Amino acid sequence: MSTELTKPEIDFPGGDEPTELVMTDVVVGEGAEAAPGDRVEVHYVGVEFDSGAEFDSSWSRGESITFPLQGLIQGWQDGIPGMRAGGRRQLVIPPHLAYGAAGAGHQLSGKTLIFVIDLLAVR
Repeated sequence: MSTELTKPEIDFPGGDEPTELVMTDVVVGEGAEAAPGDRVEVHYVGVEFDSGAEFDSSWSRGESITFPLQGLIQGWQDGIPGMRAGGRRQLVIPPHLAYGAAGAGHQLSGKTLIFVIDLLAVR
């Protein structure tokens, strides 16, 4: 796949925070389909729903990351399977599928998160 990807811009969604996972395919890939338990290589950017502040980005580090889906937050475990390599998907993840309720011990606890994920490969 020779498509040149660039870091996505995430528009502030406004409105109420969702209570369930919201998945939106920005680009539908044509490569291998990710399944639960797979190892995936991705590029991603994450922002807070309420402020739009970026808290993490593989793009900012200048390299993609590969990891097993089962070790990730539930929103990623539920939101990446079904994606195809070459695709870009936006996930809006409520706290119970991310880092838990406020006070759960993580700096993002209690926050709804938005990720835009580019699935580069399924391993």
